[in-house]
Amino acid sequence: MAENGTDCDQRRIGMIKEQHNGNFTDPSLPCERKRRDREERQNIVLWRQPLITLQYFFLETLINLKEWTIKLWHRRSIVVSFLLLLAVLTAAYYIEGTHQQYVQYTEKKFLWCAYWVGLGILSSVGLGTGLHTFLLYLGPHIASVTLAAYECNSVNFPEPPYPDQIICPDEEGIEGSVSLWTIISKVRVEACMWGAGTAIGELPPYFMARAARLSGAEPDDEEYQEFEEMLEHAEAAQDFASRAKLAVQNLVQKVGFFGILACASIPNPLFDLAGITCGHFLVPFWTFFGATLIGKAIIKMHIQKLFVIITFSKHIVQQMVSLIGAVPSIGPSLQKPFQEYLEAQRIKLHHKSDNGVPQGENWLSWMFEKLVIVMVCYFILSIINSMAQSYAKRVQQKMYSEEKTK
Repeated sequence: MAENGTDCDQRRIGMIKEQHNGNFTDPSLPCERKRRDREERQNIVLWRQPLITLQYFFLETLINLKEWTIKLWHRRSIVVSFLLLLAVLTAAYYIEGTHQQYVQYTEKKFLWCAYWVGLGILSSVGLGTGLHTFLLYLGPHIASVTLAAYECNSVNFPEPPYPDQIICPDEEGIEGSVSLWTIISKVRVEACMWGAGTAIGELPPYFMARAARLSGAEPDDEEYQEFEEMLEHAEAAQDFASRAKLAVQNLVQKVGFFGILACASIPNPLFDLAGITCGHFLVPFWTFFGATLIGKAIIKMHIQKLFVIITFSKHIVQQMVSLIGAVPSIGPSLQKPFQEYLEAQRIKLHHKSDNGVPQGENWLSWMFEKLVIVMVCYFILSIINSMAQSYAKRVQQKMYSEEKTK
């Protein structure tokens, strides 16, 4: 932002000099207009301008539907092939026969994998604010499996009801038979599918930057414009954020596949910049996507799984609950709901929930459910605001184009 302000000042001084010399008559500055337009768009949110925001959201939705319909029409041969394949699969699904056991097994696995891939895409695709699906879904799932594995001394949970509900198998496991690797193997499929979804969600910035570089057109994306400004003012970067972005850009540009792999293998909020960098410098698709997929679906996911499994292992959880109780004054009152929650989970795992034990709702589970609802609602609101602001940008660009043609 400091560099943008300096650039605007330099342009203003140059234009004032030209105006004094009689060579310039228009006092408007492009950078100031962009800043003013950006501020106007940022004010288009539901809690400030609800009617305009909803109107712009519906108009942007209609435009997107029209664009997608046109794209599908141009690729109608692929659409027809897909519909024929879907018709064959539908027939195989409903026709009775010995193949139904394989159909049901395939359906179950496909829906399970698609569920986690979809959550991974929502986490990184950049819709609105992004939905933190690891914290809301995958992390709690891994934690539940970990707690259940140590309690049951087994990961052979009955299917069904697993994965919808976890209960201990009828045969008792041997104490200490569950290892770290056993739990990692149990949750490997869902974790890898979630990681693959996050890799797919990183593709839009790559394709946008690649298309902009090949066509020479200025893309309708502020992150890409920020990237180009960063390249122009690389030597003048002073703040930590700018230096971190430059470090990511240099690593990806100079090291290539292994640089992308390194950026994708660690929790990295700047990875969008890596996708834009790869697209801008025309890095081959499979180099970018292959490194991203390996980094996010294999390396990074195993790091995150290890962290969650170790954190929720039996002795660590017991130590954490004991430490909570040791807090002066409020410790015992905070410790009680955690103990009640863990005891309720043990009862459920040993399927004793119907044996006359009262099943009152624990405030921890109640709080988590409400947190999930609030975050999902905020995610939906951010999508509405983002699409409304996209339509506002279309309107501003149309007005700017009309002024230039006059």
